Amino acid sequence: MKNTALFILLLLLSPMVLVAQSAKDVKFAWTDATDLTMLGQFFPENPNPFHRVDTTRFKGFTAGENRQVRCGVGMICAFRTNSTIISVDPQYGDVGFPTNTMGISARGFDLYIRKDGQWINAASTVSGDKSLNNPVTLINNMDGEEKECLIYLPIQSELLELKIGVQAGKTLLPLENPFRHRIAFFGSSFTHGSSTSRPAMNYPSQLSRATGLHVLNLGCAGNCKLQPYFCDVLCATDADAFVFDAFSNPSVEQIEERLFPFIEKLQKAHPGKPLIFQRTIYRESRNFNTGSERAEKKRQDCAEKLMREAIKKYADVYYIEVTNATSPTHETSVDGTHPGDYGYTLWAESLRKPLLKILKKYGIK
Repeated sequence: MKNTALFILLLLLSPMVLVAQSAKDVKFAWTDATDLTMLGQFFPENPNPFHRVDTTRFKGFTAGENRQVRCGVGMICAFRTNSTIISVDPQYGDVGFPTNTMGISARGFDLYIRKDGQWINAASTVSGDKSLNNPVTLINNMDGEEKECLIYLPIQSELLELKIGVQAGKTLLPLENPFRHRIAFFGSSFTHGSSTSRPAMNYPSQLSRATGLHVLNLGCAGNCKLQPYFCDVLCATDADAFVFDAFSNPSVEQIEERLFPFIEKLQKAHPGKPLIFQRTIYRESRNFNTGSERAEKKRQDCAEKLMREAIKKYADVYYIEVTNATSPTHETSVDGTHPGDYGYTLWAESLRKPLLKILKKYGIK
């Protein structure tokens, strides 16, 4: 009797097994990502389109900063397709293996599909660490309806090439940019997305999907210190507004020395455009570590004092103090410094209304 029941169960399940779609059974047609729509690029003309900054053009970066600005943080390949399976074929340059960020975020890809006007996470993946330069399937077994898709690029690895694969004979076409304006973010590992599980979970990317704004992300982990050479990049950037997580990395002395010259240089390049600074978030390491508490408070007090002066001294300069990435239970941190995905969601939500209110003054809606 037990054998009969098992046989019947197998018969019932067998149709599902037969229709399951495997990449090895699919003949793919591959398209270079740059022949589709690339979003989040600071400089679309870069020799490597997956680099945020052309380090042969902009100088002054340390070796670590040089590696970071060659990673495609916040960059997106946008397209539409009626394929039931989507794969990616990357070729990597420098590859990151951070201890506090998931491999999918550091080295992998994140697929979003628009449904009923909302961007919904559909899949995320990364190849095994020993087979990174091989095709990998993002999603299969979809229906054959045409879908609008976004693929977010790895946040801590450099891409030399990227191809998108769909079933041969199916459509794969560039998607018209679904986002508005160009809002440039410059910031620390927080803006970069350290400790996220997927590439699309840094707070600027979450804010972009929630508001429809086209975000450019110049987050650099540990290296956002109001340096003049980063300001050079922003001066050359075509953007409608600039948002800064500028007080998470620099020392008090660096803030005092660099903040006003940074503002003045940027305003000379972009007169009349809003420069929006944020208060750095509360780090959970402050909960019981008295040294961390003193250092963080000293830095926050310095930034707030100088920003009060900056708002009076310069037109078009703003300071948002309501940023928050901490839940009431203090359970959002991964390592005492960086929030996880939910913490970044809280950050994006705390920033959304005050940011949109400022942008609206400049006709950015």
